[in-house]
Amino acid sequence: MSGIAAGLTGFAALLALMAIRVPIGVAMLAVGIGGYGLYSGFTPLLAFLKTSTYYQFSTYSLSVIPLFVLMGEFATQAGMSRALYRTAAAFLGHRRGGLAMASIGGCAAFGAICGSSLATAATMARVALPEMRRHRYSGALSTGSLAAGGTLGILIPPSVILVLYALMAEQNIAKMFVAAMVPGVLAAAGYIAAVAIYARIWPDEAPAGPRASWRERLVTLRETWPLALIFALVIVGMYRGWFTPTEAAAVGAFGTGVLAVLRGGMRLPGVLACLRGTAGTSAMIFLILLGAETFNAFLAQTRTPMLAATAISDSGLSPMWVLLAMLLLYLALGCVMDSMSMLLLTIPIFYPIIGGLDFGMPREDTLIWFGILAVVVVEVGLITPPVGMNVFVINGMARDVPMTESFRGVLPFLISDIIRIAVLIAFPILTLGLVRLFG
Repeated sequence: MSGIAAGLTGFAALLALMAIRVPIGVAMLAVGIGGYGLYSGFTPLLAFLKTSTYYQFSTYSLSVIPLFVLMGEFATQAGMSRALYRTAAAFLGHRRGGLAMASIGGCAAFGAICGSSLATAATMARVALPEMRRHRYSGALSTGSLAAGGTLGILIPPSVILVLYALMAEQNIAKMFVAAMVPGVLAAAGYIAAVAIYARIWPDEAPAGPRASWRERLVTLRETWPLALIFALVIVGMYRGWFTPTEAAAVGAFGTGVLAVLRGGMRLPGVLACLRGTAGTSAMIFLILLGAETFNAFLAQTRTPMLAATAISDSGLSPMWVLLAMLLLYLALGCVMDSMSMLLLTIPIFYPIIGGLDFGMPREDTLIWFGILAVVVVEVGLITPPVGMNVFVINGMARDVPMTESFRGVLPFLISDIIRIAVLIAFPILTLGLVRLFG
């Protein structure tokens, strides 16, 4: 069997295993081991597994992942999702659609410390969904705004997805975080604008709430300023060189842990719950990493990535068409796969291709720009029909809302996403401006 045929057979086997609900990490590991052994022999396979597994998981840089996950666990235990939502609602709740805007603002703020879209959506929904339903918001807007707002969790730093991309594409983690700031703000602003337009067209579905006094607003701000300080310390300290990314994650985890004890009343059972949650999430991420490493090693043996890169370079397609094709593939995969699996599966193939194309900027800038675009498009896939994972999570928490109504509710946000992606493609400076300014 030729190399390209073996590679395509491996992809087909992987998709078949995913179709029967085999976890993506296990599926990639099984196909990688089987394909590597059959293609290169089982003695080279054992040599690879012996050395690669040790070197991958003894990497100091990977310790940043459980620390950022622990930071999000502590923030959840501290009840920061409720505090962030109350602050946003105090400033926006008196407007039409204000509670939906507050949900998006709360998701953006909580996503900055959580780093997980599904966790951000589920956590904020517990707080915001009852309030929106109590104020007679429609099921479509309530669930749609929370599903869309939850996607901000993987874009606004610190983000585990951005850490993984930086490690795989050999980019600076701090620069990836800084590059995501403007696209993250644009995403939140675009979603809020979508709510404002929705409320103007269908005012009965997004009634205005009571106006909070300035005293009430200041009280809510007092509850959230420590979290803002921790976030600023982590991001600024990492970029200014005060901490390495791992040290910054440790500082963030320690700060949110202290906050959970002082503000959330966390005791020993809460600490143990946070540690169990961190261990479970980290183990899942590392299993996917091991599966992706093994599967990609099999693909490297077949020379599929190299052949794909050569075929694209010889095709005569412009760099922009190649980029658009990759982003469309991400959008399609996002309907059936989770974001982490998508990136781990494709980045080893895509980033050498993108890095070799001429977009009129240095290679490092190109890879940072592509990484942000990939994460943005993956994020859109989380709310794209027919299988938007965030929509299913939120709809499962609002059992009285039909699934069709939830998907109708995310349509304005999908339009906002399409506009944002087009702007980020047309103007790379929006992604790279802060990186160049502080570089």
